[in-house]
Amino acid sequence: MTFRWGVIGPGAIARRFSQGIAAIDDAAITAVASRSAERAQAFADEVGASTVYDSYDKLVADPDVDAVYVATPHPYHLNQASMALNAGKPVLCEKPLCVNGDQVDQLISCAKNNDVFLMEAMWTRCLPVMRKVKDWVDAGKIGEIKQVKASFGFNAALNPEGRLFSPELAGGSLLDVGVYVVALTQRFFPGAPKSIKATAEIGSTGVDEQCSMLLQYDSGALAIIDSAVRCQTDSTAFIFGSEGSIRIEGPFWCTTKATLRIGDNEEVFEQAHKANGFEYEAEEVARCVRAGEKESPLITHADSVQVMAIMDEVRKQISLSYPFELLAVKE
Repeated sequence: MTFRWGVIGPGAIARRFSQGIAAIDDAAITAVASRSAERAQAFADEVGASTVYDSYDKLVADPDVDAVYVATPHPYHLNQASMALNAGKPVLCEKPLCVNGDQVDQLISCAKNNDVFLMEAMWTRCLPVMRKVKDWVDAGKIGEIKQVKASFGFNAALNPEGRLFSPELAGGSLLDVGVYVVALTQRFFPGAPKSIKATAEIGSTGVDEQCSMLLQYDSGALAIIDSAVRCQTDSTAFIFGSEGSIRIEGPFWCTTKATLRIGDNEEVFEQAHKANGFEYEAEEVARCVRAGEKESPLITHADSVQVMAIMDEVRKQISLSYPFELLAVKE
């Protein structure tokens, strides 16, 4: 039976998600919702969806939707994902799950109170190569992890009104792409770091255009990670252990190849995507929902909480807050 998706927010990331869905035999996007009916219709025509809504509440009430994919800008995730969960719809919500820890806690509580599946769309975790890397680490192939290095940066044209640079839309490098490097680190150091040191360049619009983070764990191990939206950085990730190392070929967030090196010996694992890599997170959601699971073991609720806790501390250190957060405090 086809797993039927409803999409909230038919933008660029949803378009990439739809390309992944097209590679899955038993999945389809059947409904689309947007504040712009014309935008929703154009996306529906592109992906072959049969139903278009001009409001989100109509989509989450659709009995022919098996799960909802929330692909709107960060500040809208809490309300829109909660709306779907309150309607009993399983949710895949784009990363970051919300903009701060308080919101993440609210959303997870909403999922638990409704006994409904919720997963943050950290699609990198679901890639076959990343699963293999985790297997290598768990098997002790490289011994005790000593260091993780990763960077995600690209050079975007400055657009003060655009999502990347707008404080009102929680713009900046940390929440947009820094979440990838933090989540990568957290995958291999599941506990909270004992220390976090962060520095950033705050641009003319008031958001971080680049951010560097140094995390240290109780074992003494380090994570050296950074993000950027105004400069291209190296996209290869490394995990160094006491007995060997793993190189995750760039871009690491959509990797198709990793190399395990122990002394002079190498083992290479390589697997091309069926589409663009987004198919694997969609398959994981469908698997979990069909099995009656309420969260995925690949991206647990606790994982999302820990990643956001790290990013909250980073934002505190770089003095970055968003206007709607200040309003919430005043209210």
